Amino acid sequence: MGTMGRAFYAVGFWIRETGQALDRLGSRLQGNYLFQEQLSRHRTLMNLFEKAPSVAKNAFVAPNASLTGEVYVGPSSSIWYGCVVRGDVNSVSIGSGTNIQDNSLIHVAKSNIAGKVLPIHIGDNVTVGHSAVLHSCTVEDEAFIGMGATLLDGVVVEKHAMVAAGALVRQNTRIPSGEIWGGNPAKFLRNLKDDEIAFISQSATNYANLAEAHAAENAKDFDKSELEKVLQKKFTGQDGEYDLKAGVVG
Repeated sequence: MGTMGRAFYAVGFWIRETGQALDRLGSRLQGNYLFQEQLSRHRTLMNLFEKAPSVAKNAFVAPNASLTGEVYVGPSSSIWYGCVVRGDVNSVSIGSGTNIQDNSLIHVAKSNIAGKVLPIHIGDNVTVGHSAVLHSCTVEDEAFIGMGATLLDGVVVEKHAMVAAGALVRQNTRIPSGEIWGGNPAKFLRNLKDDEIAFISQSATNYANLAEAHAAENAKDFDKSELEKVLQKKFTGQDGEYDLKAGVVG
């Protein structure tokens, strides 16, 4: 972006901010007759009840994810786009090297009918597939939760266990190590093969590496992103080494 482009960007930003300020002032002047549209600026990390999310320095949290309240995210873990992790009435703990994939929901209960406290604990090197729902459950190290699966209160998924995509795991169910469960309600399907167990840890490693690339891209400022677009358009196909570094070819 050249000098003129930066100037237009700055002026445009100022005009938009001024417009919002004038809108708020006008609403106050209207008093009881105002038509008010609430403007909500998204916050990836939000405190609640004097509890704040804690995210390891090298963890990746997507810019449109939401972490609220008592949430801990360990080193090299990743919380992907559209995820909601709500530690409002209890705590959420996510270990190291774990990936919570896009649009997943993690929430807790203060307690169950019997009065048992129900936080949520997700261990190390766990994969939680896209659009999964986890509520007040425990997922041990190197377990795998398939896309769209739902885990209800009190569920325990042991190490090296797998929940199939779309499964509904009922309250207080325990899924033993080395087994895959699926269906609605979820039931034992079969024992996992050795290569399937190995895949669980490999999946976590793959996502940890991918998260680094996303974190680096999200950390770039506007000017740098625009410059890279120009360079990529100009040099793509002319320099194989550049293409590789820019991610044009795999």
